[in-house]
Amino acid sequence: MALNNVKTEDALDEVAPARRSVNVADLEVRLAKDAAELLAAQRLRYRVFYDEMGATPTPELAAERRDFDRFDPICDHLLVLDHGVAAGEPAVVGTYRLLREDVAREHGGFYSASEFDLSVLERQRRADDNFLELGRSCVAPEYRTNAVIQLLWRAIAGYIVEHRISLMFGCGSLHGTDPDALAVPLSYLHHNHMAPPERRVRALPERFVSMDRLPKTAISPRDGLRTLPPLIKGYLRLGGYVGEGAVIDPEFKTVDCFIMVPCDTLTERYMARYNKDDAGA
Repeated sequence: MALNNVKTEDALDEVAPARRSVNVADLEVRLAKDAAELLAAQRLRYRVFYDEMGATPTPELAAERRDFDRFDPICDHLLVLDHGVAAGEPAVVGTYRLLREDVAREHGGFYSASEFDLSVLERQRRADDNFLELGRSCVAPEYRTNAVIQLLWRAIAGYIVEHRISLMFGCGSLHGTDPDALAVPLSYLHHNHMAPPERRVRALPERFVSMDRLPKTAISPRDGLRTLPPLIKGYLRLGGYVGEGAVIDPEFKTVDCFIMVPCDTLTERYMARYNKDDAGA
């Protein structure tokens, strides 16, 4: 994924049986338009991250029962809205926080810099580089269906094209704060999905936790992949890779890895996948 965590939370991609009938025709995916919609997204984040997933809120967050930090006002907030609920405004049932590089530069940098040293990305900058930080992703439990997840990712693909993003990144979280208990997924990522040297972001020295906890021969690729959260597996399938070293986040009770996904073929892969899904529906 710290400063209240810009994480790529498993809550986004953890598809479970819906607890209500979700009519995709009633759903809209777009950026938040005003403070009221941002407030609804923050309340959803609190419901998922703190009530459901057990993160420890600060007194300020607990008092307002919403998840917020200083980055919220400068980010774009992608929303899934359900217009099919009972009378009243549409319900915000999914969200994803997006921070573009040009905005981050004007406001003190990226959120993930609280856990990882991003300087290698600047030192090895490519001519066409334009970064996007993803975080605070979640979907309400009763809406965690493939259709809803696909709507969100289609919108992200469109955002990447619109803003000419070359690399997206964020913190991928493994639940628990004991690195030894997470030795298999951490070691699997270290041995099989390490970023190339020119993109190898490292955990900050004072927070660095080694991911190299087991020898490569001790973990079969199949078993290692099976231990990863769905969202991290999804990023890897898109050609993503991880930085060096992890960080323990006591507030969210996670061990965080730095995940990067090059965007040169991302949109084509997603559109091909989703168009295929639609054709078979």
